[in-house]
Amino acid sequence: MMRSMFAGVSGLRTHQTMMDVVGNNIANVNTPGFKASAVTFAETISQVLRGASGSSSERAGLNPAQIGLGVKVGAIDGVFTQGASQVTGRNTDVAVQGDGFFVVNAGGNRMYTRAGSFTFDERGTLTGAGGIEVQGWVASGTGVVDTNQPISSLRIPVGQVIEPKETQVVEVGGSLSAETPVGGQAVASILVFDSLGNSHEASFIFTNQGVNDWAVSATVDGTAATMTPASIQFNTDGTLATPGPLTISGFTPPGANPLSFDVVIDGPLSLVQFGGPSTVEASNKDGRAIGYLTGYTISDDGSIDGQFSNGENKLLGRLATATFSNPGGLVRKGDSNFSASVNSGEPLIGEPGTGNRGAISAGTLEMSNVDLAREFTNMIIAQRGFQANSRVITTSDEMLNDLVNLKR
Repeated sequence: MMRSMFAGVSGLRTHQTMMDVVGNNIANVNTPGFKASAVTFAETISQVLRGASGSSSERAGLNPAQIGLGVKVGAIDGVFTQGASQVTGRNTDVAVQGDGFFVVNAGGNRMYTRAGSFTFDERGTLTGAGGIEVQGWVASGTGVVDTNQPISSLRIPVGQVIEPKETQVVEVGGSLSAETPVGGQAVASILVFDSLGNSHEASFIFTNQGVNDWAVSATVDGTAATMTPASIQFNTDGTLATPGPLTISGFTPPGANPLSFDVVIDGPLSLVQFGGPSTVEASNKDGRAIGYLTGYTISDDGSIDGQFSNGENKLLGRLATATFSNPGGLVRKGDSNFSASVNSGEPLIGEPGTGNRGAISAGTLEMSNVDLAREFTNMIIAQRGFQANSRVITTSDEMLNDLVNLKR
């Protein structure tokens, strides 16, 4: 009877542990990136009342006679199934679709998490809950990410700019009207940029000076510039007979380098001469003004692309993710963070979407993977198991009471 009481006590304790785990799971049903836990019971040692014996010529073999001494918690394992995705619309909310964890730095300790609710702090550092710093690779000044380098905190200064670029090429195309009288003109204009990133209006004037022969001149901000060559010719089928490009020079903006660029007239937007109205236009150019960081997006491969005021995009960094051979061996550290252990294996850190690492989904959060239906079922099982074990103790006590009362 004492054995049954001890078994009942062990049953109460293990079912209380099960209830603790169920309660924690339910409490975190709305915690982003939370991974549920599951309890596994195991039998404790058994007392051998009679050992096993083999058969002989006089009797058959005997099985051992054993009485179990209760139950214990065999394991409390993490359940690392994918949680549901919630669309938030925030650029810095990210979720891993598949295997993998975000790598974070928490007070100098490397942690791993599935909770991707991130934001930039006043220094431009990508951070998560509790002040953790998200790890990855910061791009060089030319927008190149070297994933062979060690990971570090992703810091993107808010005042980052893209330097201006001087215009080198302008493309001009369309049709010059073959019906234009001698002395008639067609004009195409476009903004170009000097070495300081300041814009200037460049105009290209085509003047008909005879059959299939056009003079070409240019102005920059209304000031005459030098055009070389100064004329172009067309074939009788309307195609260009003068190979490009034309070169503009002879204009120096204040405080900048002398402006000089090529005007391509025989590229994809080739200049032609046909009947009808003139449709010549300058539609493509290189060069840009200075650009200020105005926004950013995160791609499926973890790339953080900056959007600048001059319309340019630039790679600013890339998130790192890590996988483990045994995620169940990770140690919970609170705030949905985990740390590696001797049984989790070493983290395999790399770019999202490579190897067995899942892709990144921006603008979404991975919610808790707690299954309420399963947890409520486990709650009932824990409650009934606790009641049954308490009944074992009560019954054993009544039997002991009857034994004490035998003398009366």
